Amino acid sequence: MAQIPTPHIGAQYGEIAETVIMAGDPLRAQFMAENFLENPVQFNNVRGMLGFTGTYKGKRVSVMGHGMGIPSIGIYTYELYNFYGVKTIIRVGSAGAYSTDLHIGDLILAQGACTDSNYGRQYQLAGTFAPIGDFDLIRRAADECERLGIRYKVGNVLSTDIFYSDTPVIDGWLKMGVLGVEMEASALYMNAARSGNKALVICTVSDHVITGEVTTSEERRTAFTDMMEVALSLL
Repeated sequence: MAQIPTPHIGAQYGEIAETVIMAGDPLRAQFMAENFLENPVQFNNVRGMLGFTGTYKGKRVSVMGHGMGIPSIGIYTYELYNFYGVKTIIRVGSAGAYSTDLHIGDLILAQGACTDSNYGRQYQLAGTFAPIGDFDLIRRAADECERLGIRYKVGNVLSTDIFYSDTPVIDGWLKMGVLGVEMEASALYMNAARSGNKALVICTVSDHVITGEVTTSEERRTAFTDMMEVALSLL
């Protein structure tokens, strides 16, 4: 086991639950802790990446921020899986929709994650690794969406390193059936695979690349509660 605390997480071993729900914005993690968890206790504030552990309907769970982009989520989830004994990580994030079947507030359950990142090169594989989510988590999340009447789609997302692209590339991904774009899923799924653990990415559509629909940062922090409820139902 690595030295605890790690360079990026100030918790002691045992202060983080085996299931962690993560959001890019640490304030979204704080919102979840304050509005969904019973008796949340803060375990991390290193670099402002807030983390809390509490209970939800009697089940122990942690919520934590992971920052923006593959390098950031790659660091935090690696440390959680490999140093803190975490078994399951569920990302609740935002995504830009590509599919015209999706609208603001709909959920994407990321079955797989395409990427333009070089993160996977570290594994020195003789080919291209296809990062995927845990099937049991996907199935149960889809069932919960059906039960609650939440609009959702299951499929591929694009995890990109580039937010402001000099050369738009949507047409190529759209013709391959990719549902939307975000910036973290592929690294999370690779870390889960390498450590032998579970992961799922649930994204709320926050904007639409084709139609131009958008939401505010405040709405992204506090209004996207459907995906939080679905994630918590998987405990």
